Amino acid sequence: MSKQIMADNNQGFVNSILKEDPHYFERLKEGQSPEYFVIACSDSRVSPSIVANMPLGSMFVHRNIANQVTDDDTSLNASLYYALKHLKVKKIVIKGHTSCGGIEAACSGNNENELKSWISKIKKGLPDTCNLSQQELSKQNILQQIENLKSHL
Repeated sequence: MSKQIMADNNQGFVNSILKEDPHYFERLKEGQSPEYFVIACSDSRVSPSIVANMPLGSMFVHRNIANQVTDDDTSLNASLYYALKHLKVKKIVIKGHTSCGGIEAACSGNNENELKSWISKIKKGLPDTCNLSQQELSKQNILQQIENLKSHL
């Protein structure tokens, strides 16, 4: 996709919002008070606010490969702190999905140097055997991240 297509798509998005509500972006400039803090996968196919059909400003989102919650992720730590302390979010959602490349990499034994450390975190949240369905592996990963979050808080 070219930069021009991205720019045109963005302008089309802005125009369609302004057509429905000419003051929409003015209100967004006033600040944010999202109800949800979402920890989601970086996968380009599962953008949280799009798949949940939520308007801008309703979700404060942190994304990483396979929606991991780890104590040593300073970006997650800062996002979580900011969401709770400053934005006063009311709900935390851990959003997983099937056919997750991170889970697939952990199950296939991917050992690429640049990914090795992160994949080892993903492996910790999965059963020893990956003979489960994509849906079940995703569910197991989410359940583990919930437990990680409980001990994180």
